[in-house]
Amino acid sequence: MTPPLTWYHATASAPERDRLIGDRSCDVCVIGGGLAGVSTALHCAERGLDTVLLEAETIGYGASGRNGGQVLQSLSADVSVVERQVGRDGTRMFFDMAREAVEDLKDRAARHAPDADLRFGYLHATLNERQFDGMRGVCEAWQAWGYAGPKMIRGAELREWIGSDRFMGAMVDPESGQIHPLRYLYGLARGAEAAGATLFEHSAVLDVDGTVVRTAGGAVTARTVVYCGNAYLGGLVAKLRAKVMPVASFVAVTEPLAEELAAKLFPQDVAVADCNVALDYFRLTEDRRLLFGSGASYSAITPPGLEGTMRRKIARVFPDLSDVRIDHLWGGLIGITINRIPDIGRTAPNVFHAQGFSGQGVVLTGLAGKIIAEAITGDDSRLKLFEKVRHLPFPGGPLRMPALVAGMAWVKARDWLGI
Repeated sequence: MTPPLTWYHATASAPERDRLIGDRSCDVCVIGGGLAGVSTALHCAERGLDTVLLEAETIGYGASGRNGGQVLQSLSADVSVVERQVGRDGTRMFFDMAREAVEDLKDRAARHAPDADLRFGYLHATLNERQFDGMRGVCEAWQAWGYAGPKMIRGAELREWIGSDRFMGAMVDPESGQIHPLRYLYGLARGAEAAGATLFEHSAVLDVDGTVVRTAGGAVTARTVVYCGNAYLGGLVAKLRAKVMPVASFVAVTEPLAEELAAKLFPQDVAVADCNVALDYFRLTEDRRLLFGSGASYSAITPPGLEGTMRRKIARVFPDLSDVRIDHLWGGLIGITINRIPDIGRTAPNVFHAQGFSGQGVVLTGLAGKIIAEAITGDDSRLKLFEKVRHLPFPGGPLRMPALVAGMAWVKARDWLGI
């Protein structure tokens, strides 16, 4: 018997779906069965479009069944980076759309996935004054845009939020949080099918000729094609692949913690991430396990001795857990762009794509699906804002991964040194 892929797969269930056999036609063919693809299929089907989705493995096999389940406001990119791309007004629009995306997630979870364990409260924890000053700038920008919820804390007040001496301060965000992402995705998939979409599994796309999408079992002729493979798209579209770097991230889930210990470590039961570039992120699951994710491997290779590495990282944050048992351990790929802004747009008038969510995919994939469905049905005003963002290919051609590894070594060292 094949073991569950992740703790999420061990605690969620979904029906087996057919593979594509034979030829068919439709309005929209979505390639990829993660959060971006299923969200796109759901939004398209709700707008009355005959929609077919093709997934190479099973729904949620990729990043959507492997991520940290963190529900985050805004983008991964620094505000200044976004402003250079789209101007001050455009940056405000991006922020408003990201806020809208969180509200949409609340609504989708309530309607389609009430079992997804959606909880709110988030700590952006800082390890030094440089990071604290950076988060204070973020906090002030958000407040200036009308979101009064976040606040900066430090010292004794910080201990009221997290039982760790590793951090010196934090930004508290009451409207970010956590979710069981695979249960959420499974709920969206059920909602898409109820709205009329057809979802196929084990139907890897081999070739796309215009809007004719071929698999080993058949072909789909569509009016519109949407690529939602992200880090798992492979070489299907070379110019999309060049703008996204697949980066490996790793997650450990411990044995259940004693109720008293869990309350000591997470007094407010919030999700947490530090502010390093290769960050650690962690939270309690509904059955009081610590779910701990850690910094990306920019070589996309699973390092040797991963369990020992994760155990040391957990103990560095929570010394009380130095001997905790790890029950689940896995890795997966996320897609990052150079500027950390999602790449949502068109490669042709009737060919769309959504990729490069850069660690914010739980929330922003839903926004991507909504914006693409709007564009397909005649309103591309919000898509055009994303298309203003210039997404450069990662430099180096065949050497791009070694180049990124080398470049990130200094960034990681800067975080480690606290400078």
